[in-house]
Amino acid sequence: MSEGTSGGYKEIQFEVAGEDVYGTLKFEAGVHRVQRVPQTETQGRVHTSAATVMVLPEAEDFDVQIDPKDVRIDYFCSSGPGGQSVNTTYSAVRLTHIPTGLVAQCQDEKSQHKNKDKAFRVLRSRLYDLELAKRQEEDAAKRNSQVSSGDRSAKIRTYNYPQGRVTDHRIGLTLYDLQNIINGDLQKIIDELMLVENTEKLKEASEIL
Repeated sequence: MSEGTSGGYKEIQFEVAGEDVYGTLKFEAGVHRVQRVPQTETQGRVHTSAATVMVLPEAEDFDVQIDPKDVRIDYFCSSGPGGQSVNTTYSAVRLTHIPTGLVAQCQDEKSQHKNKDKAFRVLRSRLYDLELAKRQEEDAAKRNSQVSSGDRSAKIRTYNYPQGRVTDHRIGLTLYDLQNIINGDLQKIIDELMLVENTEKLKEASEIL
C-alpha cells in the first residue's frame, strides 16, 4: 500500500487465494463512485469521489512469456516505515515492460531478490490482464455485454451514504443496505451479476447453435 498525500491511500494491492476467486471478484473491476457528506463540509453538501479497482488473475509462467530483453529493471531504496535499512539499501525493485509501458514495483520485502520475484509476478498478471481486456472488449462488442466489458474507466457502482443506497449501474440493481455492503457483504450483488452474465452466455450459445 502507498498512502495519499492528504490522508487515506493512493493505492492498495493485495492478493486473494481460494477457489474460483477470479470468477467471483472479477465483477468488482471498474470505477466505484462514493457520494457522501464529509466531516469537514459545513453546508451539508454531498461530495463525490471515486476509486478505480482492477482485478487481475495471477498469471502462471506459461500464460505469459516475458522476454528479459524487454524489461528494464531499476533498484531503489524503499520508502515508508521499516527502520534504518529502508533508506540505505536498494532492496525495492521497479520493472518497466518496454513494449507496453507497463510498470510493476515491489518494496514489501527486505530482500531485493524476493521483491524482484514479486514484481515479476505482478508484471505477468498485468500483461495477462491486458490481453484479457482486449478479448473481453471483442466479446462485449460481439454481444453488447453489460457485465464483461473490458472498459476499465466504466463507472460500475455508486455508494450513496445520505440515502444508504448502493446501485450497480451495469444491471440497474439498487439495494438499500449500504453498511453491510461496505463491510464486505457483496454476495447478493455478485449473484445478480453472475446470473446476468450466465444468461448472456446461454443466449449467445443458442444463437450460435
